[in-house]
Amino acid sequence: MSDIQLVAYDTAHSPYIRAIREAVFMQEQGVSPELEFDGLDASAMHVLAVVDGEYVGTGRMQDDGHIGRIAILADFRGLGLGAKVVQALVAEATRLGYPRVYLGAQTHAVDFYAKLGFTPYGDEFMDAGIPHMSMEKSL
Repeated sequence: MSDIQLVAYDTAHSPYIRAIREAVFMQEQGVSPELEFDGLDASAMHVLAVVDGEYVGTGRMQDDGHIGRIAILADFRGLGLGAKVVQALVAEATRLGYPRVYLGAQTHAVDFYAKLGFTPYGDEFMDAGIPHMSMEKSL
């Protein structure tokens, strides 16, 4: 059984958020700790994906509607959890009356976000040595 929880970046949840992002972004993708932990977590809203009581995925959204740090542990990919994480953040943005949400998608994930209603804009760019595309969704 899986669940998506809206959580704060507090002492109860930040160790799990950090562990998931360290595994996915730092260990798998080689992102430096300085880029991954950019000082914006305390002011962001976060979600955690839970499977059978274990935290296996996360994502965050800034108060301007910028979604990011979507990460699912390797053993739990392909279960639709990434989509649920994004959808939970979009639902929260809608509840808060945001006019849009936006993100920088790694280029391999553009189709994933397009299926969730995001549209690409602008030119491809590099972030942490990984090609990205800006995408947005009007709410």
